[in-house]
Amino acid sequence: MHHHGYLWTGPKERFDNEALRRPPHPEPPPAGSRPELIQRYREVAAEFPTTDLPPLETAYWLIKPRSIVRGTWEEAKEAAGWLGERLAEYAPRCAAERDRDTIRLARLVDAAAEHLHSGADVSYGFYLERPSYLSLAVVTCSPNRALPGAACPVAWSR
Repeated sequence: MHHHGYLWTGPKERFDNEALRRPPHPEPPPAGSRPELIQRYREVAAEFPTTDLPPLETAYWLIKPRSIVRGTWEEAKEAAGWLGERLAEYAPRCAAERDRDTIRLARLVDAAAEHLHSGADVSYGFYLERPSYLSLAVVTCSPNRALPGAACPVAWSR
């Protein structure tokens, strides 16, 4: 088991485009459906696996392009350390005062280490200034509990 880290920042309006943050329905619209429905399904089916937008379900990061993996760690503590470094880096830009509280952020890192050690995924999100959004995730790989059939996005050897 190992872990992959993901980070996304961008405009809140883009983050709010939930259609591109969820996988397409396993069944395409039936023949005879409205053309705009068929076209939208095709767009989502083509864009979901390639867009850098954070998926609504954390495990789906694993099907995104390998180029967006920000780090890979065998140890949960190392992966949580990466989260802590990113939290410290972005905390001054957080819109909410509580998201700049170093004690609270340290607790989030400790909780992340425990979750990752147990094989779970971790995903945190914060509103930044302007309004922007920060999404941080660490996803357990080989296998992932929520998406056991997902292939590892990065060649990994111990």
